[in-house]
Amino acid sequence: MAAIAGLTMCFAVASASPWAEVGDASLRSDILVLASAGVIDNVTMQWPLPWTGILRRLSSSDALDDQPDYVREAARRVKERGMAEVRTHRLNSGLTIDAASEPALVRGFDALGRGSFEGRASVEALWDTTALKLSLGGRTTGSGDRQALMLDDSYVAQRIGNAVITGGYRTHWWGPGWISALSLSNNARPMPEIAISRLDTEPFESPYLSWIGPWQAEFFVGLLDGTRIADNTAYVGFRLGFNPLPHLEIGLARTTEMCGSGHKCDPLRDYIDIRNDPKHTNDTNDQGNIDIRYSYAFSDFAVETYVQFMNEDTNPFQHSGTSHLYGISGWMPLWDGIGRITMEYADSVATYDLWGSGTMHGFSYNNWRYTDGMRYRGRTLGFGLDSDSRLLSLQASYQRNAGDSYRMTYHHAEISTPENGAGNVVTGAPVIVNVLEARIDYPLNVDVGQIHLSFAGRVQDDRPRPDQGWLASAEASIRFAF
Repeated sequence: MAAIAGLTMCFAVASASPWAEVGDASLRSDILVLASAGVIDNVTMQWPLPWTGILRRLSSSDALDDQPDYVREAARRVKERGMAEVRTHRLNSGLTIDAASEPALVRGFDALGRGSFEGRASVEALWDTTALKLSLGGRTTGSGDRQALMLDDSYVAQRIGNAVITGGYRTHWWGPGWISALSLSNNARPMPEIAISRLDTEPFESPYLSWIGPWQAEFFVGLLDGTRIADNTAYVGFRLGFNPLPHLEIGLARTTEMCGSGHKCDPLRDYIDIRNDPKHTNDTNDQGNIDIRYSYAFSDFAVETYVQFMNEDTNPFQHSGTSHLYGISGWMPLWDGIGRITMEYADSVATYDLWGSGTMHGFSYNNWRYTDGMRYRGRTLGFGLDSDSRLLSLQASYQRNAGDSYRMTYHHAEISTPENGAGNVVTGAPVIVNVLEARIDYPLNVDVGQIHLSFAGRVQDDRPRPDQGWLASAEASIRFAF
């Protein structure tokens, strides 16, 4: 395909970029329906997700012939949307406004704003091999982030062969979870970065490597700017995802903090020094991820089970400091759309090995050398409840073919523990909070463009300290595309 393939929109709200971006749960649901049915490649845990491989498979696949109606409907929606969004030589503009009486405590894949108010305007364009987006906005500030002016989601991307090189501010979601991602999620704001990633997921032609099946890879170097004890720390991420067997997806990732004020800085030496244990401590702060997702379709029903392990030390079998995430999600046709039920459990009380032996309190996201930890502008880069926390979530959703969707979610959050000597950025003292959230997303087509409305209402029985007591809150978001 001559053009950079891939953009994102919220249901009917179109925008131009080389990827489907983090934030649209309905699009993600459709893509996973197709992957579970074997219609497209099962490489879906690394967002932003390039459109190239998805559209190639949908254009050439005959796997839809024997699929149930709800799978064919999902294919139709994804293909129509993708083909519309990869059109080149168009100028798109947009406006987003989000207001909340209280920001959400738990931020899932499709989370809304991070503060009580934010607004931004954007202009974007897609040419044959180049994509450009300028987004400028403002927001209410918090104790961990005093920057009111936002360039979030601005970038320039250039395609070179089957790779795209990007500079700017992109939101990542690495992992199979719907509610949480342990190492890299949308919980924190995007940082400035330079990245290179693969566009198409075609397998290797070499017989020695073709066994890994369709695959995706991404490498980026970001800058943790803003107020920090170690100013201008570099943040390096690498992820490889592959589909070695039908229905099975595996992801391997490493994220690293290095350099910054007060630290030695030999990037090449420090990055390849992966050994980090009590007998040999390196000069970086590292996390290693193992993601496994298995999905399968049974006629009118599809199910996925998934796990994610995050190791604060490189070796997953000894002194690993491992956090865990487990989940199961199922889809089925419901009325004129798709119903989905998800149960997910995330646990950042680190253990001594991958299998959960012993506990290492205060270990996750903290580091004695980099005392800011794996955080950016007051928020954890991965799991939104920070260190020593557990989250059990149950979610039911209904997505109509027309584009509107409805979700009900229950969260049981245990935030921090008395043994967490390193502290927790969410709460000043351990607390247990139960949250019930209802959300509606609704697209509208109007003469001048498209509008997407989101409304969420939440009730919780307690709050992170020093606040306390029950809380009812509401949030509304409106997005215009012209």
